Amino acid sequence: MRIKAMALRIINQLRHDKRTLALILCAPLLLLTLIYFILDTSSTNLNVGIVNAPQQYVENLYENNLIPVRCTESEAAELLKKKEIIASVTMVSGKLTIDLDGGNTTKASQALAAMEQAKKAMFASQERVDLKTEVNYVYGAGDLKMFDNFGSLLIGFLVFFFTFLISGISFLQERTTGTLEKLLSTPIKRWEIVAGYIIGFGTVTVVQSTIITFYVVYVLNIMMIGSLWLVLLITLLSAMTALSLGILLSTAASSEFQMIQFIPIVVVPQVFFTGLFDLSPEWAVVGKFMPLYYVADALDKVMIRGSGFLSIALDAAMLLGLTLIFMTANTMLLKRYRRI
Repeated sequence: MRIKAMALRIINQLRHDKRTLALILCAPLLLLTLIYFILDTSSTNLNVGIVNAPQQYVENLYENNLIPVRCTESEAAELLKKKEIIASVTMVSGKLTIDLDGGNTTKASQALAAMEQAKKAMFASQERVDLKTEVNYVYGAGDLKMFDNFGSLLIGFLVFFFTFLISGISFLQERTTGTLEKLLSTPIKRWEIVAGYIIGFGTVTVVQSTIITFYVVYVLNIMMIGSLWLVLLITLLSAMTALSLGILLSTAASSEFQMIQFIPIVVVPQVFFTGLFDLSPEWAVVGKFMPLYYVADALDKVMIRGSGFLSIALDAAMLLGLTLIFMTANTMLLKRYRRI
């Protein structure tokens, strides 16, 4: 009887907690639907820039599931920089020269094998040493490890995830213990409260971001081409965005458990828009509204491609803008606790 009573009590609690019930029943369906649409519309074709090559070779690329794009040498370099092609190809007197984007090992290996297969189809009877393909890695390297491919993404995700969770729960505790209400009873302004929390938690996130970055770069020895200071800047901006978002969403939670419920709804879906998948143009637009998209894009540009500040300026500006938007929303929502 006591076991039955305990079970019934838990069931009744869940029945009256509509948010938890909705999370249990609907969140898995939402994530599965998102994964279905993203995987179903992901592009598996790789574009290859053709600077100079016979028409027969171009046709062979089509047969090997590569999409040739005619371009000049300067245009190919720009397309490689923008990640619109996986490689640029030049063939002179049967010798193939490939400038390859090795930032993603899986894609690079797939493209390289297909380009070699297209060449063999043209020169099936020739195995001359002087015609051996020359591969130049513009980005990445031939021995790039899987962790190097996704390490930059993991840095951004881990900083964002833990900052979001800890800041949200901490601010929630300030509210539920009455500390926030006491602060609002003083002459302090709402924006000063928000700014104070951001600076206070932000100081800790600076330390967190620095430790994670130095550990991944110097202990785990991830590939690092660009400036370490830019990586620190990006992780700090990621933490500040997660911090302001966590505080914002904590106003809609009444317990730590409810704060955790936001993770599969707010944080997890963003991972699909960080470069793990080749999204269709429609889904790529959706990714532009995700903070982690800009974090992953900026870290990839700096760590794998060695880009400077100008290349990540837009990503940094978007993260800073999202932080300011969330802070403004936080200030407005404090009206719920004090009307002035």
